[in-house]
Amino acid sequence: MIITPPAVADATGHVAEMYADDLSEDGFVFAHTRAMAVNPEAHAAFMALIRAIVPSIGVRAYEAATLGAARQIGSGHCLLAHGRKSLRAGVVDEAGMSSFAHGDDSAFSDPEQAIIRYSQRLSADPASMTDDDTRSLRDAGYSDRQIVDITLAAAARNYFSRALLALAVPLDDVPGLDPAVSDALRTAAGSRRTA
Repeated sequence: MIITPPAVADATGHVAEMYADDLSEDGFVFAHTRAMAVNPEAHAAFMALIRAIVPSIGVRAYEAATLGAARQIGSGHCLLAHGRKSLRAGVVDEAGMSSFAHGDDSAFSDPEQAIIRYSQRLSADPASMTDDDTRSLRDAGYSDRQIVDITLAAAARNYFSRALLALAVPLDDVPGLDPAVSDALRTAAGSRRTA
């Protein structure tokens, strides 16, 4: 990563909050947080978008959309971070997360699996999507608002993940993940870069 983020000691405002969140949670500031701290207004806007999305679909659907998109893109940053978030939220257990990393989504509910497939299509080739893709979410029981918010969740993950990948942000270890789960998620991303 050739960009120079603000130093922790010099951080103020939203940057200081970003750094403080990582420090209080994990004891260090993640490389992806440091990269996004270069434009704290964009990070704040991204977080505001996420806060506008989650209430209609809930954490489980949001994580399914995020994980599906991140796996398709090959984002180790987001697979590791949201793998841990999904485990902590009880979305899946460690065996289910390892299975997901290996392409088996059966630990997720049928509606969540529909979200994962939809998010992967959006992340791979959105121009080829049709009403049939949206209908798969409708058939899974999601409302118009939820379909839009699932789409926004997957698209937002594309924005964030692709920015980190394009900037060659180093991939940190995520504390609290079983090493086998972490290794499976890194392998799913096709990346073994470390800070």
